[in-house]
Amino acid sequence: MSTISPFHIAIPVHNLEACRVFYRDVLNCEEGRSSDQWVDFNFFGHQLVIHYKPKSDAVLHTNSVDGKSVPVPHYGVVLPWADFQEFSEHLQAADIKFVIEPYIRFEGQVGEQATMFFYDPAGNALEFKAFKDRSQLFAK
Repeated sequence: MSTISPFHIAIPVHNLEACRVFYRDVLNCEEGRSSDQWVDFNFFGHQLVIHYKPKSDAVLHTNSVDGKSVPVPHYGVVLPWADFQEFSEHLQAADIKFVIEPYIRFEGQVGEQATMFFYDPAGNALEFKAFKDRSQLFAK
């Protein structure tokens, strides 16, 4: 895979303004087009759109991965190793409450990776990860 095409994802948020501030000011995503119902962001080179949806009482689901409770669904970006370290420090300085603190998953195994999970203000789960050896991304 020599060229990666940007993905587009649209997610529901029950507080458009709080999420706008979170993605723009905390995650440093450039804001694009918007209306009173949605906002586009440059999410690490990908198109993320937050769409207003009334708050849901749905129960969050998790699956066990490497002994941790991983929220499902979730989305995020695979960052270069050094960028992950810098970004996790930025998030810690911004007092982000992590669901899963930054750590090394599958240490010493195929697919070893740095990962972290947290929620946006609407309860959408995000995962950011990095591989020292990016060829391990799809390794079995």
